[in-house]
Amino acid sequence: MYPFSYTRASDTRGALAAGRRGGRYIAGGTTLVDLMRETVERPRTLVDISGLPLRGVTRTERGGLRIGALVRMAEAAAHPEVRTAYPILSQALELSASPQLRNMATIGGNLMQRTRCAYFRDVTAACNKRDPDAGCAARGGFNRTHAILGTSDRCVATHPSDAAVAFAALEATVHLLAPDGSARGVRLADFLLRPGRTPHREQALKPGELITAVEVPDHPRPLRSGYLKVRDRQSYEFALTSAAVVLHVRGGVIREARVAAGGVGTVPWRLPGVERHLVGERPSNALWAEAAGRATEGARPLEHNRFKVDLLERTVERQLRTVGGAG
Repeated sequence: MYPFSYTRASDTRGALAAGRRGGRYIAGGTTLVDLMRETVERPRTLVDISGLPLRGVTRTERGGLRIGALVRMAEAAAHPEVRTAYPILSQALELSASPQLRNMATIGGNLMQRTRCAYFRDVTAACNKRDPDAGCAARGGFNRTHAILGTSDRCVATHPSDAAVAFAALEATVHLLAPDGSARGVRLADFLLRPGRTPHREQALKPGELITAVEVPDHPRPLRSGYLKVRDRQSYEFALTSAAVVLHVRGGVIREARVAAGGVGTVPWRLPGVERHLVGERPSNALWAEAAGRATEGARPLEHNRFKVDLLERTVERQLRTVGGAG
């Protein structure tokens, strides 16, 4: 463990001032502390923001849902508004990590967590996320759990969050506050960055910015939604594949469709080919199979994860049938 200083922010202004000076924000600490123990992360200053007023789940004026960055994952999953309006999010949260971690980890921290790639966490291995231009040991190593979508020559690590996949399907916005007091909202699709030339930069954050909330926009009703996670064991395991499905069906016709996948992409991966195939059609088992066949468009499997191509298509098909019915 390398030396670091610790400060507990008593208000948002104080937290942002510390962030401006290069402090790293910490709340539940379930990921950052592990990375510090492994010397993957070496922050000089930790800023404890757990006491800030960034809690609560509230309805927005436009009918959406705003979830404070410091709401615990377990709290968000159990909240009546979340369970009623967006069961997909409750399901994704409840399938994440262990009950103990869900009781500590926050919504904001969940989006900020870093990959579980073993090469990233092994400081003796080459990793462009940890050390820009060091190389990517996973490409030629054991890559069974790695990404097949959104990869680059520099990185093939998957994004680990289940909740982020649900947020992607719900087209959520991440609200940010800067040290100068300016606020902005960034679509989740733009907030989590693909590993292009700078794989070590994973979020579209400016220096010192703080996540204050995640907002889910209002969706047309009736709305059907659900999350399916496929993994090696039943609990405390990351996804091999997952599927988040949001459907608006009216008059027996699919009017809108939002589908995202996890466990297979370098970020939560929207599946536009699947969505386009669904809109305007009537639910049927044949439709679900045809649409799911488009889930792996652009996939670039590696030596040990080729099975994910077939597994993703079957995962998406199963969840489309579960959420949409047989028609």
